[in-house]
Amino acid sequence: MGRFRAPGRGFWGGLAAVPVTVLGLLLVTFVIGRVIPVDPALGLVGDRASADALAAARTGLGLDLPLWRQFLAYLGAVARGDLGMSVLTGRPVLEDVARVFPATLELATLATVLGVGLGVPAGVVAAARRGTWIDHGLRVVGLLGYSVPVFWLGLMGLLLFYARLDWVPGPGRLDVLYEGLVEPRTGLLVVDALLAGEGEVARNALAHLILPASILGLFSVASIARMTRALMLDQLRQEYITTARLKGLSEARVLWGHALGNAAVPLLTVIVLSYASLLEGSVLTEIVFSWPGLGFYITNSLLNADMNAVLGGTLVVGAVFIGLNLLSDGLYRVLDPRTRPP
Repeated sequence: MGRFRAPGRGFWGGLAAVPVTVLGLLLVTFVIGRVIPVDPALGLVGDRASADALAAARTGLGLDLPLWRQFLAYLGAVARGDLGMSVLTGRPVLEDVARVFPATLELATLATVLGVGLGVPAGVVAAARRGTWIDHGLRVVGLLGYSVPVFWLGLMGLLLFYARLDWVPGPGRLDVLYEGLVEPRTGLLVVDALLAGEGEVARNALAHLILPASILGLFSVASIARMTRALMLDQLRQEYITTARLKGLSEARVLWGHALGNAAVPLLTVIVLSYASLLEGSVLTEIVFSWPGLGFYITNSLLNADMNAVLGGTLVVGAVFIGLNLLSDGLYRVLDPRTRPP
């Protein structure tokens, strides 16, 4: 998904475009649900049901109505917070999503922290040493971060660090020994364990989190390092940098205090959008590590023809991405006075 803010559009104009964007998202998910050759009624009653039972199920789901009436009914249900019932779990899809989304949030958040912690310094150093072997080396690492398939990288990580070296636990979010010991509060397992005073459970949950977050974070490192380098190069060409150097300021202060300080506002936007990309793009990582998050939930639902769950999960991912896009626009305008109206 790209950014929905048109060039030159003010923040309020972008805010006004949100309903149109959400409507488009709803339309896309509705069309996907009708184009995919999976009959929701058949998934509900089973392939051994009689023709009468199948027809009754189609009527109950409203599939016998014209498409425009089905779409209006879909809009009304979503407006009420009703994303349908999951055939696979037998629970409301919204309830399922609320249960699994914190796992994705936990994974993407740590991956973003790693991406910022490694990507920003790498980008600054690459810009400061432009054209040197350090710059070329960091750019190669960034290229690998973009190019290496996350599925393969995850499997290799498990093979090396789990199967061979035994440095990290295996797939999953927690060892079986610790399951059920912590009552879910926030849904973030490490946080919940700490709130419950279960230090051993928190350590085990964090150990399970490190490898998948590192694999996912590699892509964030590549994106953030590349953008940091580009922003820093632009700042280093400005006259105030020359002035600061002529005043005798140390190179470290020029780089980290002045250049990075002025690049921080657009860089913050890049970080927010990178976070949004990790939230929606962690599907393969969750599959490889059996991580019970939203991506794993959507994939498992698709394999079982549970279209309510697939469309509901997709809709939530799109809504989160739109919200973070809007947040990045708002932060940019709040932190950069040049974007405010006179």
